[in-house]
Amino acid sequence: MPAPASQTLSRGIRILEILADGPLTIDEVAARLEVHRSIAYRLLRTLEDHRLVIRDATGRTALGPRMAALAAGVAHDLQAEALPELTAVANELGHTAFLAVLDGDEVITLTSVEPRHAVANVAQRPGTRHPITVGAPGKAILAQLPDGEWPSIDEGLRTEVLSARERGYALSHDEVIPNLRSIAVPLSLRGKRPAALAVVHVASRVPDAEIADRLQRSASIIRASLDG
Repeated sequence: MPAPASQTLSRGIRILEILADGPLTIDEVAARLEVHRSIAYRLLRTLEDHRLVIRDATGRTALGPRMAALAAGVAHDLQAEALPELTAVANELGHTAFLAVLDGDEVITLTSVEPRHAVANVAQRPGTRHPITVGAPGKAILAQLPDGEWPSIDEGLRTEVLSARERGYALSHDEVIPNLRSIAVPLSLRGKRPAALAVVHVASRVPDAEIADRLQRSASIIRASLDG
């Protein structure tokens, strides 16, 4: 990978990506960046000045409210149309529902909704990312791409993606987060990056095919609104 044009800017962006996974101490940020603590501290202070990062009473750093405002402007129309459908799916099924899009060779969560009434929810934070080669959303997105645009994948994953393309939904278990299952359906929109609607759960009383059918109905509504 070529060296970044601005190392300082690159490190600052990397901090935001790291904190998307949850709060960290300054020492932990420094370790992830592989830099001295003083460098990590200066970078975090700059991000704090712009309200992109906040620190709690224990000194741990986390993404700040300003990040939510910036993120809301990304694919605003898609997020606006998806949010009501994600809310409906989450509350009907009792599972966290989310919208994911292709970002280079990764899948990134744009927005998510946790069910209103649930004993235990699975959090899927916006900004969470993982390689396109793991997880149901990744498979649902790969299913939309021509085979020639796929990254190097093994035969097992190729078979799963082809199966997802044929039946209209993808499955995963223990791939991104241990003990969690995910079901995702493709969301193909004109002029936009391939996306997927998905739910994540530990256990479900609803069969996979029924969950997929509910997601597909939401995908159709979103597609009709944005493409119509």
